[in-house]
Amino acid sequence: MTCPSVGLEAVTTSAALGEDIIQDALVAIRNHFGMEVAYFSEFSEGRSIFRRVDAPGLEHLIKVGDSHSLDDVYCNHILEGRLPELIPDTSLVPLAWGMPITAAVPIGSHVSMPIRLLDGTPFGMFCCLSPRPIPSLNERDLATMRVFASLAAKQVNAGLTQRRNAQQIHTAISAIIAAEDYDIVFQPIIDLHSMDVISCEALCRFRASPYRSPDKWFKDASEVGLGIELELAVLKTTLANFSRLPASLSLSINASPETVMSGRLSDLIPPAYARRTIVEITEHALVSNYVDLHAQLAPLKQRGVQIAVDDAGAGYSGLQHIVQLGPDIIKMDMSLTRAVDTDPARRALVRAMVFYAREVGSCVVAEGIETASELSTLKALGTDRGQGYFLGKPGTLSALHNARDHL
Repeated sequence: MTCPSVGLEAVTTSAALGEDIIQDALVAIRNHFGMEVAYFSEFSEGRSIFRRVDAPGLEHLIKVGDSHSLDDVYCNHILEGRLPELIPDTSLVPLAWGMPITAAVPIGSHVSMPIRLLDGTPFGMFCCLSPRPIPSLNERDLATMRVFASLAAKQVNAGLTQRRNAQQIHTAISAIIAAEDYDIVFQPIIDLHSMDVISCEALCRFRASPYRSPDKWFKDASEVGLGIELELAVLKTTLANFSRLPASLSLSINASPETVMSGRLSDLIPPAYARRTIVEITEHALVSNYVDLHAQLAPLKQRGVQIAVDDAGAGYSGLQHIVQLGPDIIKMDMSLTRAVDTDPARRALVRAMVFYAREVGSCVVAEGIETASELSTLKALGTDRGQGYFLGKPGTLSALHNARDHL
């Protein structure tokens, strides 16, 4: 009998584990035993593949990625009980002594523990070996080995579970993209001087049950490598509504820095509607390279697209984000808007943001307005535009027309 292959790629990378616990375990156990080599292997397609190795000075003999046929190593014999997990002296165990690999490596002593999946399937081995016999190895050492092997097994199973979950999410997101399984709603943005609807923000609502907020879907998509694809799919659907939008209104669309820097956003914006398009870049997203971001925003601006910083005052980079991007519009986060009528500190921050916008030629949109008192305070502070449930909830284009009529 050969060890069954699980047919899986290695799941014990540093990224999968958060930190390389298995490597640390190998170093600790090798030093504890005073042996020359420790390794962690995975069984795949009839071979034992080294996924982690600790063998100082012997890297030319054993390294990550090397492999042996399962027919040539101890693994099957240990799994089926023909060889013990602890061998202090291989010359005293006829089966081990007679195997070619014992002389080839050479292996004088050997301690090995199977790593199993949750269903009991062998995944690989956690091993230490030395070219020298070590007669002092005993059952207490084997118990210590079992503790470290158990730790490795826990990490393997956690990594596999994480990977299966990621695959399920990847499949779900791919299906949403293919079926366009979402709706686009529109929330009015009001000029606080004239109280006219001058633009609207397009927001995505996913249809899957149970309901999950859009930010969770986009976060999941990003974590499985589909963040840009999902954003672009939603944006394509959104921009197709331009022809149905009142000619006097601009349309705000949300895009992450990663999507902008992909260079694929520009092709989605219809040339005829570029001057009525506002691209909101969320401040919650950390920008890794402002030079690259500017390089992608420049041609959009040349076409007349306006740039807005979304959620200003609530994200990673604070005012630096605003200064770096030099936006046409600063959308003030609802955390500053809420209770601005009763909180002097919030009023001071709003006043400062309005002053800054005046100095650099931007306008300020207050998000999350929910009461008449908040609205009147923001108007008194000089805020240019407003958005929130008090002024109009997200809805269909028909609802947007009604919002214009009732303000």
